[in-house]
Amino acid sequence: MQIKSKKQPIKSKSKKSLNKNYFVHKSSYVDEEVEIGTGTKIWHFSHILSGSHIGKQCNIGQNVVIGPDVTIGNNCKIQNNVCVYKGVKLEDGVFCGPSMVFTNVYNPRAEIKKMDQVMPTLVRKGASIGANSTIICGTILGRYCFIGAGAVITKHVPDHALMIGNPAQQKGWVCECGEKVDDHLKCTKCGMKYKKKNGGLEKRSVNGFNNL
Repeated sequence: MQIKSKKQPIKSKSKKSLNKNYFVHKSSYVDEEVEIGTGTKIWHFSHILSGSHIGKQCNIGQNVVIGPDVTIGNNCKIQNNVCVYKGVKLEDGVFCGPSMVFTNVYNPRAEIKKMDQVMPTLVRKGASIGANSTIICGTILGRYCFIGAGAVITKHVPDHALMIGNPAQQKGWVCECGEKVDDHLKCTKCGMKYKKKNGGLEKRSVNGFNNL
């Protein structure tokens, strides 16, 4: 006869968890030595591992794993079923779509320990990563780039680049507002104008002011 244990899993709590300036759903786990910024919300069945830092006003969806030793900036949105592994850093305002994937070892094996081969991945400010896309470790995703759903990123991505496919190829440029820019590097939605610089785009300015 099978005997069911009456022991319940112990939920570890960060020393910061008594701070009521953020929300953690009761089904989620936050390890020791975790910092969570004001206004951040962590929803159902998620786990934040030790050494991780999450900024202010972030929204962490269901079934998300973060860490260990991961840094996430302010105002980030991480949708359901995403794992942000050791070696990944998200700057402010990054969007991670549902079930997108980060890797952190280039050639893993189940029978060989390779955590000493973790390769860093940096996602710059304002970048959007579409649902079910895969980010191969060791890459840098530029500011306000846009990774299409299901794309596989195998190399560095320029600022504001639109990347689609497997392996991902650049298919244009995207404004800070998320809309494509035209052949003259002007946003078709908000009117923002850009110029090319260092392989990516930057805002065009007139007399030191952004030209809208």
